[in-house]
Amino acid sequence: MKISFIGSGNVAWHLAQAFEDAGHWICEVYSRDTQKARQLASTLYDTNIQPDLNFSDSEAEIIVIAVSDDAIETVLERVVLPEGVILVHTSGTKSLAEFQNLVEIYSDVYVHTGVFYPLQTFTKEVEMDYKELPFCIESKNELIENKLIQLGQSVSDNVNRMDSDERFILHVAAVFASNFTNYMLTISHDLLDREQLSFDLLKPLIQTTIYKAMLSNDPALGQTGPARRGDWKTTGRHLEYLQETNEDWTEIYRLMTDKIRNFYISK
Repeated sequence: MKISFIGSGNVAWHLAQAFEDAGHWICEVYSRDTQKARQLASTLYDTNIQPDLNFSDSEAEIIVIAVSDDAIETVLERVVLPEGVILVHTSGTKSLAEFQNLVEIYSDVYVHTGVFYPLQTFTKEVEMDYKELPFCIESKNELIENKLIQLGQSVSDNVNRMDSDERFILHVAAVFASNFTNYMLTISHDLLDREQLSFDLLKPLIQTTIYKAMLSNDPALGQTGPARRGDWKTTGRHLEYLQETNEDWTEIYRLMTDKIRNFYISK
């Protein structure tokens, strides 16, 4: 398939290379930052840097909008599209109905719309196994949806039809599983760094914790620690240290301890 990208951030960086590795042609890349578009295009075989949002002469069958949710409408206000192209976004929370409505408001030609949401945390420098990457696909047009599924399956073995409500709930869960978890790890790192201890000491524990959660159908079964055991003497000592160290860490520790305690009491 012939595919173009609007956006050159982490999502576009990974998807463009994954699509090309699967045999697709990345026709154009557009970015507000031309240098970033040039960097992405340099990793691809035969990709043009699109100087503006006029795609009216593009050969692309699919144009992927890979920008932040807040920037999608700004793109749709300005983009000029070839008639009949498939226009998709990669957002976890933007509904297909809202996206379709914006396209109808701003586009002078008829285009197909869809969602091509990759459920992953992307960083340019971190390679990943795309075969395991979940893709969530949606379109009101069955033929278009099937084409997007075909595109996803050329990259991954984990492609799912999912409506906007389901995708939104999945995104909420993903924030807990990934973003909040990573922030907790950041606190752990900074706490150790403050005391000149190595974060590497925690890595085997982190790996085992995640591994156990992935093996189980219910991560609650693997919960350990002083809050789970009801060891209030230990949690009290932890809080004494944290109160002298960092107010935010104290608040988070107390909240999480209370939530874990209440969760297992209710069980």
